[in-house]
Amino acid sequence: MPGQARSRCRNTFERKAAQAGYQRVAGADEVGRGCLFGPVFAAAVILSPNHPIPGLNDSKQLTPETRQSLAIRIRERALAWSIAAVDAFVIDRINILQASRLAMKRAIETLPSPCDYILSDAVSIDLPLPQLALIEGDARCRSIAAASILAKTERDACLAAWDRVFPGYGLTQNKGYGTAAHLDALRKLGPTPLHRFSFEPVRRYSPPGLPIGLPSQLEMFAAGSDA
Repeated sequence: MPGQARSRCRNTFERKAAQAGYQRVAGADEVGRGCLFGPVFAAAVILSPNHPIPGLNDSKQLTPETRQSLAIRIRERALAWSIAAVDAFVIDRINILQASRLAMKRAIETLPSPCDYILSDAVSIDLPLPQLALIEGDARCRSIAAASILAKTERDACLAAWDRVFPGYGLTQNKGYGTAAHLDALRKLGPTPLHRFSFEPVRRYSPPGLPIGLPSQLEMFAAGSDA
């Protein structure tokens, strides 16, 4: 497909897990970690070995149209799938890394049938299950790629809906990231209740004292490193 990066995704990791005796291998991934607005979303997918889905790749490498088409196929052909989110209030309280891990945990826990092994993108998940965290997992592992696609399409749909609730921020276009237009809207309009107040520059354009005493992401990570 023109403009689409060649996929490095393979079923190697799922196959190795199956050879070790695991029967329901779930891939998990999150999206929206670096955004200024809204929840972080995550998905978990158990792919079917009998119903392959050609074209799986890191969701960031796919066109919106391809992502939508693949998301439909994943829902139809996967053995199980689930989508979860952690809202901005929790992100501001526990930091974005821990919120991302929590979102993936929720996605795994809400699978309609349980998994017995987890493949995750880069970070461990706080569950008593055997698991493997893969750097750039969404570009290397098919089930993680499938999870990234479901999480990305769900988040994009929610941002389009929130764009109608909070006009002026361009959420459909910028997906909540800190684009020049988004930053200009924050400067002119101030943040919405769904912005992440522990993130710069949301804090910079917040009214004084709102929210009172909320630490920044850098302060939270620094505190965590000292613990």
